[in-house]
Amino acid sequence: MKTSERIIPATQNFYLEGSKPRVHELKFAWRVFIEFLNSFRVLHFVGPCITVFGSARFKPNHPYYLAAEEFGKRIAKMGFTTMTGGGPGTMEAANKGAFENGGESVGCNIKLPFEQKPNPYVHTSLTFNHFFSRKVMMVKYSYAFIIMPGGFGTMDEFFETLTLVQTRTITQFPIVIFGKEFYKPLRDFIEEMAEQGTITRSDMDLVLFTDDYDEAMNHIKTYIRKNYVLKPRKRFWWLLETK
Repeated sequence: MKTSERIIPATQNFYLEGSKPRVHELKFAWRVFIEFLNSFRVLHFVGPCITVFGSARFKPNHPYYLAAEEFGKRIAKMGFTTMTGGGPGTMEAANKGAFENGGESVGCNIKLPFEQKPNPYVHTSLTFNHFFSRKVMMVKYSYAFIIMPGGFGTMDEFFETLTLVQTRTITQFPIVIFGKEFYKPLRDFIEEMAEQGTITRSDMDLVLFTDDYDEAMNHIKTYIRKNYVLKPRKRFWWLLETK
């Protein structure tokens, strides 16, 4: 039988393939610790963020690319930092909208053997080896989340964030899902989960499905103004951060 070529190339990350020698496990734990520590240092001064999730595959002339760019512009106007996965597509678009309109722009990139590469519209950039540490940073510094159309990665980020909100692991920050037609099957399936009792309808109270920029931003503004006062706080360089 002829071996077919892998569609997605393999990487050297095999830490999920069962137990390894203790020395290997210790080295892995140390690398993860260093990745977190470096992330805390770099992101310490980025300010309150709104994270935009979405596909890396949309080109600059695509409507969803243009929509993400508009969100970056509006986030900048609100005085927030735009945070994305730092790659191309809708991530690049949101960073570009903020970058070109006077806002702060942050990218949390991931090392992949295909597709992902840093975009040029970021003031602060990090590159991660592991998806889980990257997702922690993209949630940790954010006050709200905008979910643009995307694939498996976007779904992973959406459902993990929603699970953290549902379980009260993080504060119930608002989540905007942009693209009502694109996400209609997902919305129908969520309704089915509620009908079957696997979730409660109140779990979706802070999730807004919309195609309207004003509705999306007002949803975020209303919640933040009601629950938080954004003001600078004194921060110390005890990890030798660069401002």
